[in-house]
Amino acid sequence: MIKRNIFLDFSYLLVIAASLGGVLALGALVAPVVFHTDTMLVGALLDNYNAGIIMGEIFRRFSYWIYFLAAYVFIYEALMYKQGQRDNIALISSFLTIATSLMFSAVYSPKILAMQALGTEATQSDTFQNIHIASEIDFKILAVSLLVLFIRRLMLLRIS
Repeated sequence: MIKRNIFLDFSYLLVIAASLGGVLALGALVAPVVFHTDTMLVGALLDNYNAGIIMGEIFRRFSYWIYFLAAYVFIYEALMYKQGQRDNIALISSFLTIATSLMFSAVYSPKILAMQALGTEATQSDTFQNIHIASEIDFKILAVSLLVLFIRRLMLLRIS
């Protein structure tokens, strides 16, 4: 039987859980608050453009964590694959996690930030709206893939 490094497994699950928590917190808690300041502020309202600037900066900073996540998932899953601990569900969800992480951090966030830098008119275009919708879908797929990966790796730990 292969000796498992419980610290590596635990840290992997911790990174996945923290990432899932970050994705859910940003998507379900932070974004609604930032974009609906009219329900909380009196006299000082943020328009969608300025709220988008704030949210863009939050996502830009979160992208550093997402890059770390993608690298960590790749390294851990490659080690598991090399050790012969192959699982199709974990492989597919880790691939989705890496792909959606890189799409969000390397494609969508920079494009959105670049269009925001062009001004309000650029953020009201159909191109911006399409990129924004695609990034939201990507973020949701990331959340689901992280949840599946976390549950599957936890299940596989119980088996071995």
